[in-house]
Amino acid sequence: MKSIKGQAILQHISAIHHLAALLSFPLLSFLVGCFFMQPQWAIAQAAAMVPETAKPGSSLPATAPATTTGTNTPANPAANQAINTVDTVAQDLLRSADQIRFPTEGFEVEISILSTKADQSTEARKYQVLSKGNDKTAVIVTEPAAERGQTMLMSGRELWVFLPSVSQPVRLSLAQRLTGQVANGDLARANFAGDYNPRVLRVDTINGEKLTVLELIAIDRSVTYQRVVYWVKQKNAYPHKAEFYSLSNRLLKTAHYDNFKMMAGKIRPTRLIMEDSLRAGEKSVLEYDAMKVKNIPDKFFTKDYLKKIDQ
Repeated sequence: MKSIKGQAILQHISAIHHLAALLSFPLLSFLVGCFFMQPQWAIAQAAAMVPETAKPGSSLPATAPATTTGTNTPANPAANQAINTVDTVAQDLLRSADQIRFPTEGFEVEISILSTKADQSTEARKYQVLSKGNDKTAVIVTEPAAERGQTMLMSGRELWVFLPSVSQPVRLSLAQRLTGQVANGDLARANFAGDYNPRVLRVDTINGEKLTVLELIAIDRSVTYQRVVYWVKQKNAYPHKAEFYSLSNRLLKTAHYDNFKMMAGKIRPTRLIMEDSLRAGEKSVLEYDAMKVKNIPDKFFTKDYLKKIDQ
């Protein structure tokens, strides 16, 4: 008799729980489940009731509702994860800032670099850079004369240096130092958008202007820097400042974009000041000049073509 009554009670509870779910009363459904169902069920329901914005690592705005399929059935978890990890506002702003820094088409530019050490001694170097997209670049040394003809070639994610005295190109890392505070990737990779996943950190006001602060996380360890904090002006997408961090999240250097002028059909920063954050007083100043859009064939960016590069 007691068994029959117990079964009847459970049936009533199950019916109440089912009715609460149908009437979209998630709290009532959850409470009933907590008292009468299995603990694992209650934990799963509690997790489902937490909005995506409250979960650790979420990039959605604080007011955004949890994503559903239009019923009480949760949306595809993979889709939710994609929403949480892709910040389209940050991506659009990053692409716009990239287009301010360099043309989207093939181009060439002359870069002069003056590096200053802590003892105030200096080193000057000049390069000719030819680039197409974000994964094809040739960096040619034009000064000093003793190193003229040395060429770095980036194709895809592979970076090679060709030395006139060596028969075969030598593999390099994007993060290796080129000169002063400048890494190979600072010249070989034209854009941030292809190397980093961005998200909006906050909005700062500097000298009365609003700037969006982006956090850029490297897509893999082959990228020049593992993390970048990037200030971009809201009104025109002009880059203002960038902080570059190591894999251990140590600040390596800070860059300031300066001296905006018309170049290759658009107002662009023609000076980049890179200051060492580990050694006080050390910095490199990059001056960009004679930038022009140029149709460069793909065969130009191959190891077999290195010796034929016209300086």
